[in-house]
Formats: sequence, structure tokens, C-alpha cells
Amino acid sequence: MDPVLWDWLSFAIRWLHVVTGIAWIGSSFYFIAVDLGLKQRPGLPQGVGGEEWQVHGGGFYHIQKYLVAPPDMPEHLTWFKWESYATWLSGFALLAVIYYAGAELYLIDRNVLDVSAWVSIVISLVGLSLGWILYDLMCRSPLGKNDQLLFALLFVFCVALTWGFTQVFSDRGAYLHAGAVIATIMTANVFFIIIPNQKKVVTALKAGETPDPELGKQAKQRSTHNNYLTLPVLFLMLSTHYPLAFAAEWNWAIVAFVLVIGVAIRHFFNTMHATGEKPWWTWAVAAAAFAAIIWLSSLGPGDRQEFQMSANEDALEEMLLSEHFDEVRNVLLGRCSMCHASEPLWEGVPAPPRGLTLETDEDFLAHADEIYLWTVRSTAMPPGNITEVEDEERQILAEWYERYAAIR
Repeated sequence: MDPVLWDWLSFAIRWLHVVTGIAWIGSSFYFIAVDLGLKQRPGLPQGVGGEEWQVHGGGFYHIQKYLVAPPDMPEHLTWFKWESYATWLSGFALLAVIYYAGAELYLIDRNVLDVSAWVSIVISLVGLSLGWILYDLMCRSPLGKNDQLLFALLFVFCVALTWGFTQVFSDRGAYLHAGAVIATIMTANVFFIIIPNQKKVVTALKAGETPDPELGKQAKQRSTHNNYLTLPVLFLMLSTHYPLAFAAEWNWAIVAFVLVIGVAIRHFFNTMHATGEKPWWTWAVAAAAFAAIIWLSSLGPGDRQEFQMSANEDALEEMLLSEHFDEVRNVLLGRCSMCHASEPLWEGVPAPPRGLTLETDEDFLAHADEIYLWTVRSTAMPPGNITEVEDEERQILAEWYERYAAIR
């Protein structure tokens, strides 16, 4: 397919994914808030566990929740499921269009695991499936009876899964797949547990039978998991914008703190909706976890010796004419410019990524910060180290940037 059309296809799928994701997350957060805010009062209909009054858009809404089901099935019943299904389907399509079709560039890092594109795709599919299967087995095991223990194991499971992906994929691909597995778990919870259990309740009501309350309890547990996983999965799916996270040496450990932040924030809002109290300590926990992320991102290949120079134009000119800058120029032209050019030479890249060109000395100076962040402080560029930048070359770029930062 024409690369321009392929790029627009990617854009269309990405936009669909964002829109459906917003719809799913919005409805999920709303119903969690409603459920936690329900209040008991005398005189509620039989089977109603609580009610809530809300005002929005100039109108008042009276909401009641039946603990199992109403005695009679209403004529009109709205199901909330397509938002979840559409989000996962569009996300998987985006995974195929970008990471499967561009496996050599985005999924494979031959310094991590030297495999063909097809093998990497099979590993991806197996990883997505196995992630859901293992999670579902944990929930169905005796451990599933203890919500706190199960959630702790889920935390360890997500971190371990991320570490496993860093052993087979590029840094970017590992983070994306950690998010994809969590998203798969969330949608599978809806598809295999929550909706089927609700349908069993409806079937029992139509048959004049009393629905099994265990069905609702099981669905509620999976829904709670989805609620607490939402913020971490959002970060992981957007992680390609943050090379200091996904391309850091301790990237898998960073995911642990991302999970802590997401859980802490959701706990704040869930507690506020349930009791009206505001546990501000959760924000302190989130801030501490974020500080830990910043610290972890500073460890690894970006630790370099600092150089001190006085700022003057003569020093800058001397640097540009030096033999060392010839080495910098050779590294950037030889390892980066095949994509970051006005007319990229790399197949399937119709335009310079992010509109960033690295062809002239002026380009190198103008984008020094980006080069440093993406290639020195992290190993995000080139993707999967596909042009095989050596450690010595990254050291050359590090020394150049620190000299330049001191005199500009």
C-alpha cells in the first residue's frame, strides 16, 4: 500500500481507538461513582440496595440499584458493552498496522532477541492470550475469594509481565504490550464475565427464577479490577511519548510505580464517592511514586561525565570545527538521517518522524535536546536500535551535548 495511505489508515484507526476509549472509560468511571455513592433510606422497593439523586444538564435523575435484579424485567434495557469491544478491536487493529506491519522498526530489538518479524508477532499473540488466561485462572482459584490478596498478586503479575516483555521485544514494544495485555484483560472481563453474568440474570428473571447472587459478585470483582487498571493502562498505551520511561534501563520497575500512582488516584476518587472523605495522603503516595520514576529514569546509559565550559561564540565555533564534532556528524548522518531527512530513505517512512530533520549542523544544534533525551538519556532512538548505534557512539553524542549545553 502507498505509504501515505497507510499513514492515514493508521491515523483513522488511532482516532477511532481514542474516541471509543473515552466512551468506555467515561461510562466505567461514571458507574463506579454511582455505585459507590448509593444511599440507603427507609421505604426503598424490595431488593433495592440504594439510591442516588443527580443533577446534570438542567435535569434531575433518580437512580436506584437492585442488588440482584428487579422483580420484573423492564421493556427497555441499555447494555454497556460496545464501548469496551470497540476500544479493544480498534486497539488491536492499531497494533497490527503499526507494530506488526513495522515489526522490524518498532517491535524487534536484535540486541534483545534476534527473531524474524513473524516470530515476534506470534510471541505477541501468545503473550496477549496467555496474559488473560493466567489472570482468569487466578480469579477463579481460591485466591479469588480474597480481594486484597488477589489485587496484590495482580500487581506483581503486571510488573512481572512487563519484565518478561522487555526480554523479547524492543523497549517501546515491551511497554506497548504490557498495556495491551492489561487492556485485553479488561475487555475480556467484560466479554467473558460481566456481560454473560448479566445475561444469565436476565434469563433467570424471564424464566421466573431467582438469579444467583454470586453472578453479580463475580462481575463486580472484575469491574473493580478494570476500574483500578484504567489509569495505568492509559499511561502504557501512551508511553511511546515518554522515552525516559520506556527506554530507561529500569523500565520494568517504572511500571510498578505507574501502577501505584494509578491505584492511589483511583482510591482517592473512589473513597470520595463512597464516603465523602478525601484521603489526601494518596496524592502524597502518587507524588513519591512519580519522584521514584524520575530517579529510576536517570539510571543507566545516560549517566555521563559533565563538562564545564564558558559560554562564548568562539567556543561554539571551535566545537563545530573540532575533530570531535566530525564524529558527532558521522554518527547522526550514519545512524539517524535515513529517517530524519526531508526525503527519508527508509522504506515505509513517508516523512521525517515528528517533522524532525537531522541533515545539517544547524539541524543538530536545533534538536540537540531531543537527540540527548531520545538517544543518550534513553535508548528510544533509533527504534529497536535498528541502525545498530554502538555504546561508544552514544558516548560521543553525550560528550558533545554536554559541551554544547555548557556554551550555548
